[in-house]
Amino acid sequence: MSRSPFMYGIVSAAACAAVVAAAAAGTAGAANAAPAPSSSGSVSPAVNGGPPKVKTAPPSSNARARASGGVVFNCQSATAALRCYGPDQMRAAYGTDKLINAGFTGKRRAVTIVDAYQSPTLRADLAAFNSVWGLPTAPLKIVAPDGLTPFDPNDANMQSWASEINLDVQWSHAMAPSAKIVLVLAKSNNDNDIQSAVKYAVDHNLGDTMSMSFGEAESCYGLNLDGSRQPGTTLAAQHAIANKARRQGMTLFASAGDSGSTQPTCNGKGNLIAASTPASDPYVTAVGGTQLFANPVTGRYQREVVWNEEKTLGFRSSGGGGFSNTYAVPWWQNRVGSLPSRGVPDVSYNAAVDGGVIVALQGSFYIFGGTSSGSPQWAGIAADIAQLNKGRLGFINPALYQIARKTPSAFHDITRGQNGDFGLGGFTAGTGWDAASGLGTPVVNTLALSLAAAR
Repeated sequence: MSRSPFMYGIVSAAACAAVVAAAAAGTAGAANAAPAPSSSGSVSPAVNGGPPKVKTAPPSSNARARASGGVVFNCQSATAALRCYGPDQMRAAYGTDKLINAGFTGKRRAVTIVDAYQSPTLRADLAAFNSVWGLPTAPLKIVAPDGLTPFDPNDANMQSWASEINLDVQWSHAMAPSAKIVLVLAKSNNDNDIQSAVKYAVDHNLGDTMSMSFGEAESCYGLNLDGSRQPGTTLAAQHAIANKARRQGMTLFASAGDSGSTQPTCNGKGNLIAASTPASDPYVTAVGGTQLFANPVTGRYQREVVWNEEKTLGFRSSGGGGFSNTYAVPWWQNRVGSLPSRGVPDVSYNAAVDGGVIVALQGSFYIFGGTSSGSPQWAGIAADIAQLNKGRLGFINPALYQIARKTPSAFHDITRGQNGDFGLGGFTAGTGWDAASGLGTPVVNTLALSLAAAR
């Protein structure tokens, strides 16, 4: 099957009210239609689907000021029809600002991002993003180990991946402004090509942390539409790559998905109850989704619920979670309850469209939502903590669960909401770990000290 990026909701910052009204009234029309979901043999990025993407002019030069507290766009307001956050607010909400202000910015660390195809405007968009928010230039290296596929601007799938690439690079940089970013591009989103790109990144030990904002049902991995298998493209092969990364001390993150408790069927014609791979791999830290409510100016944390905007937006848009059909319960999940198998997500992060993050894309700015937003930000945060730790964090899942038991203040425990998907069932948040939000979202300044102490 082909992989899909997990990044829903690409919305113009200037068109917030119109988009919400259109989505709520069901009048968004053809512009609101998502690209066709991926079918067997490929993964999907989280950006498939969502409200219409409407271009808006970038902020004027006098708005590009850090003195304003990082408030540049009209959607950075509690009264906006569709709220958004910039780097200052996201850092403050989760406590990453305390690490960064103390000088732990990912210096001498590297974040690897794996995506498919390319984003021809990436460097220019990244420069615009940095200019608006007053961020330093990002040390960015782009690697295409199997060749770079020419970009077709009329191809919806390629456009989805271009959006994913921009989100991943810009927001990992926002969380780790001094870290080197290594972008590894697969020549397509076919599973064999994605697996090849991940393997290259691991074989060449390219980063301290890695973000993978894509996924599909475990049963569809490496399976073509005609039922044949892509050579060497199996969950066992993928797991072996993740295990090698673990042995090298790399920290892997993957988005848990944007379809709640479901994933697209292998033929792309419906959805089934399933966990997303690679997030379900035990050696990967799976990142689910929440809706964050924070002060739009200061970023002061207020509350969170499980991300589920399906009723508002009218399309699948809820945090991925559930149980693996492949992997047994890992030992570090034994104490969170009587689980049937490996449960995901491990942790969560803001993923809502209403309360999304601003991304520069092809000369304009947009609000993005989806669990694609969380994986690169967690990878950036882990790079900051690796600097604090004076070395790689390595495989962190056992430590995360131990910290949640011993230092519960290291997480915002999400106890409200559910990730049910259009009548197919789902999971409800509660105290402690659950399949709707995992252990919760990070209180970074507390988690950092606990993680560094655990290494």
